[in-house]
Order: sequence, then structure tokens, then C-alpha cells
Amino acid sequence: MAPDSEAGARPDDLVAEAEGKSLGEAKWAAMKALEPRFPGITADCVRFEVVGSAEDSPSRVRGEVDVEAWQEAASRELPAEPAERLRCVVRRVVQELGLDATIDVEETAEELRATVNGEDLGLLIGKHGMTIDALQHVAMRAALRGDAERKRVVVDAAGYRGRREVALQRAADRAVADALQFGRPVDLEPMRPPERKIVHEYLRDRTEVETHSEGDEPDRRLVVTPLRPPAP
Repeated sequence: MAPDSEAGARPDDLVAEAEGKSLGEAKWAAMKALEPRFPGITADCVRFEVVGSAEDSPSRVRGEVDVEAWQEAASRELPAEPAERLRCVVRRVVQELGLDATIDVEETAEELRATVNGEDLGLLIGKHGMTIDALQHVAMRAALRGDAERKRVVVDAAGYRGRREVALQRAADRAVADALQFGRPVDLEPMRPPERKIVHEYLRDRTEVETHSEGDEPDRRLVVTPLRPPAP
């Protein structure tokens, strides 16, 4: 049965405006804004209107949900297997972004991983990985819905996850060196929760420092604090 939670939605509930560095990125951001009210929404269910675009500024779009189209799409069953649900969600986003790419899905006892392979995947990754992190969150909800066994779900593209982890580890090493040299806490750049977790785990066994997080999202950051005086 198609969902009916939005059957009586007010006009304002059907609309979201968003911007991005490109038209495709702006559309994706508008869909993300609508997704909490319309789970599983796709571009086919949204009428887009460009409301602002300049050569040196972000594109801006207004998206309005076609409720009947959303209800019809939401009534279609996703595959039964979590790995295939993951593939289906990632493929849908890749297609809607107009990307020429393939998707490989691997499953282990601990993890489900979807890897997008192709060229020019910057739009999928987004600024500082914001788009691919949002996709990973949506894909996790779709892949693991109703499953008692909760595996880690990862969505990667063009080796981004590996490169980002190396960059985070290098930043953590620099923060440790500065904290020990100057004998004071050192703040890292603001990070999303998955990235803070990577740094926490990377520094977990370091006995000369400890880590904790400070601030509110999206500016919450990890702090490295020395546990011994600076070297003379």
C-alpha cells in the first residue's frame, strides 16, 4: 500500500529551496531537505524550478513534491536482500545525478560496502564529502530496515574514503605533535561524527594524549589534549 502520511500536507510542506555549486547539486540538496517528510523520494517525484543562477555564485532551485508520484514510487518494493537494497538506492542516486558509473557491492560479516566507479564523481562526493555522507546515511536506513543484524554500511566513490582517512590520520598526527610540543590542547577542524570516530579510534592507543569532542553540530570538533608536560 502506498503511504498516506502526506495526503493532507500543507502547500509549504511540499516545497524546499536549496543551492549548490551546480544545478545537479542544488537539486540533490532540495531532495535531501524534502526526504524527512517524504522518505525515499526521487527526482521523478519533484518538479524543479531554477530560482537563481549566476556565473560566480551557486545555483538555487525550488523543488515541489508531486505527492501522487511519490506515493506510487514509495509503494514499489525494494529488493529483499540488504545488499541489493543498498545497490538499488545508490544506483538510483547515481542515475538521477546523471553520472556514468558502475556500482560494486561487497558484503562481509561486519560490513556492506557499495563502491561507485567512474570518472567525474565530484558531484556525488560533494564539498568535504557532504553529499556522499548524506547518501551513505540514506542507504544505511534503506539497506538495514527491519534487519535484526546491524552491519556497518559504507558508500565510497573513486577511493574517496581511503584518501579522506589518510588525510584525517595525518591531521591527527600533526595535532598530537603540536599538543606535546606546546603542552596545550589542540583543536582539529570541524568534522562530522563518522570522521571524528575515525580520529578517535586512530588515537585510541596513544598513551600520551587523550581526545574528546567539543561544540555543536555542524561545527563540532575533536580536541587532542596532552597527558604529560611538554619536552624541555
